[in-house]
Amino acid sequence: MRRRDFLGAGVASVAALEGRAQKPAPVKLGIDLFSIRSSGWSPFEFLDYCARQGARVVHFSEVRFLGSLEEAHVRRVGEHARRLGIELEIGMTSICPSSKRFRAEDGPAEEQLVRVIRAARAAGSPIVRAFLGSMEDRKGPIPIEGHIENTVKVLRKVRSLALDAGVRIAVENHAGDMQARELKSLIEAAGTDFVGACIDSGNPLWTIEDPHLTLEVLAPYALTSHVRDSAVWRTENGAAVRWVRNGEGNVGMDEWIRKFLELCPAKALTLEVIVTGPREFPYLKREFWDGYRNVPAWEFSRFLALVERGTPLEGPPPVPPEERAAREREDLEASIRHVRHILGETA
Repeated sequence: MRRRDFLGAGVASVAALEGRAQKPAPVKLGIDLFSIRSSGWSPFEFLDYCARQGARVVHFSEVRFLGSLEEAHVRRVGEHARRLGIELEIGMTSICPSSKRFRAEDGPAEEQLVRVIRAARAAGSPIVRAFLGSMEDRKGPIPIEGHIENTVKVLRKVRSLALDAGVRIAVENHAGDMQARELKSLIEAAGTDFVGACIDSGNPLWTIEDPHLTLEVLAPYALTSHVRDSAVWRTENGAAVRWVRNGEGNVGMDEWIRKFLELCPAKALTLEVIVTGPREFPYLKREFWDGYRNVPAWEFSRFLALVERGTPLEGPPPVPPEERAAREREDLEASIRHVRHILGETA
């Protein structure tokens, strides 16, 4: 081979290698079992169903979906997931003792968290998802900053155990409790060596926040995600928000998903599909702002831009209780098809 040809072949080989190196990793498409919460299945049945949908990650966002935290049981669940080629993630509910969502009857917050960390280690889950509370915690005698401080205290008590177990705590921006900047402050105060974010794309609108802003702020802390679409529009007193199937919203979720894959590579893109009727956020009423005194104008303006572009979307038809489980599966499967479509060959 002539020298020029040899060099050309070498350059071509390097280019091919670089192309292979730069090829994005396959998307870790996941399912949060809250999407199909009414099915009433065992954890093994949930896993089998998710495997049929092609999920690579299954997110047991609450202990009730596991059925038990008993070590032998969660080990069997983890083994079943691995046989199906599925990665497991385990979660729980509120870990803030001052939150209205906290279940004091289940014991002190740190003891509840310890039990789930140990279950996560046994099952092979790298995380424990948890949350502070809900929008109800933004009003009342304790400001949201006080609830954040109480949550940080709980997290610090389990730091050594979490690090020893190799389990990180993924705190979610949940049901209107914290805006992105607030969750960021919680994570940094607790310790980024064992605490990160479960980024939810639907909940920001319940805190009058643009979900794209949420992603931009929390991406460096992302451990996992809850992904669903939303619609928002202007009302007489402020704005209305609906959660919808993926592909039926108006907040740019297709772009959000692509941005998540870019900013949070190798993190699970986990669908938590919840279809709701409209919920109003009357920010034109003075009393509404009692829970949002610390919101910067520039952040709120991004939410307003979404509101002004949105158009009203009727609520879903009523679903009889006996049809609820089937409807949830329909909503989830339609959302999976849409997400796979927008991802193309990477899904």
